[in-house]
Amino acid sequence: MRIGKALRVLVVAPSRYALRQPHAGGLEACVWDRVRWLRERGHEVTLCAADGSDFLGDVPEFRLPTPEWSRPEESSDTEYPAGYVAAVEAAYDAARERLIADRHLYDVVDNHSLHPAPIRWSREAGIPVVTTLHTPPLEPMLEAAADVRDSPHRFVAVSQATARAWSVEGVDAFVFPNGVDTDQWTRGTGGSSWVWSGRVVPEKAPHLAIEAAREAGAHIVLAGRIGDVDYFEQEIAPRLGAHARYVGPLRQPDLCRLVGSSAVALVTPMWEEPFGLVIAEALATGTPVAAFDIGGVSEVLSGMPGSATVMPGDVVALAKAASRLAAEGAQEPLTRVWTRRAAVRQHSLAQRYREVERVLAHTAQPVPVRRAPAVAW
Repeated sequence: MRIGKALRVLVVAPSRYALRQPHAGGLEACVWDRVRWLRERGHEVTLCAADGSDFLGDVPEFRLPTPEWSRPEESSDTEYPAGYVAAVEAAYDAARERLIADRHLYDVVDNHSLHPAPIRWSREAGIPVVTTLHTPPLEPMLEAAADVRDSPHRFVAVSQATARAWSVEGVDAFVFPNGVDTDQWTRGTGGSSWVWSGRVVPEKAPHLAIEAAREAGAHIVLAGRIGDVDYFEQEIAPRLGAHARYVGPLRQPDLCRLVGSSAVALVTPMWEEPFGLVIAEALATGTPVAAFDIGGVSEVLSGMPGSATVMPGDVVALAKAASRLAAEGAQEPLTRVWTRRAAVRQHSLAQRYREVERVLAHTAQPVPVRRAPAVAW
């Protein structure tokens, strides 16, 4: 079902990394897909994102600064270089002033930033805002949420686990899981190697995936951007060799081929994983997934053939689960077909975003004429 009226949407992305391939992480991939999909649906989309992003227009105030590290080895997913925080604050101030001046050009803000400023725009600019919660609770965002209780603002979360974590802190959110483009993430033929993909950071724990593969006597390939250089050098590099290979960050087509040609994908979060887009991506290629059961992982795998979860950190159990899934896939090639079919049914981008489209349209309506959207919460 297409929304009758095209929306004028300002999409706000996180500022740390540009939206472009190879994607810095699942969050950036989700927002990149969101902009592309909304435009394909006929909506007028303006992007506020890090300089260098795809889809950026000609509004300078909507170009956010990216961190500039004096030495590559200092780059981090958790820290910022000197002066960057102040630069981002100034950039969001400029974006807010431009939004206020051009308020008549937008119907709704689709906010994915991890910064509190865009949340407050619903009050300061008098514009409806839908904020998607992609992470566990962040204190600055909680403070901003308390400031907009009487404003035209709505929170949505990417999983029940994430929604519960924010609800404990006083922020209620509807649940709209992420989706993947199953036209791009196509079924692969499988293979003998195992695979791990994602941000190479301690909380994603790829070193435990290497250990599980070693425990099972399997070869594993790791792909993804290094988000913590010290972690990579101390925990990943020493484990590489005959049984483990790191291939760096890959563009989507190359990553799809790698994951789709693997026997099993390992997912090893050691934090409250909000969703785990790599799970849905692997399933869409037909590759089974063995994962640590933490955060929203079990929700993504619910009802999925070709999947198994174990206790977080249990390398031996992960090795056994992955070995079993790989053996089952080798014995019954149709397992990949069934896995792919279930992933399309449950994680298709189109299915997910039609619901999001309705929420954006509903939130954009003036308060006196709002009616309940035709979706099941």
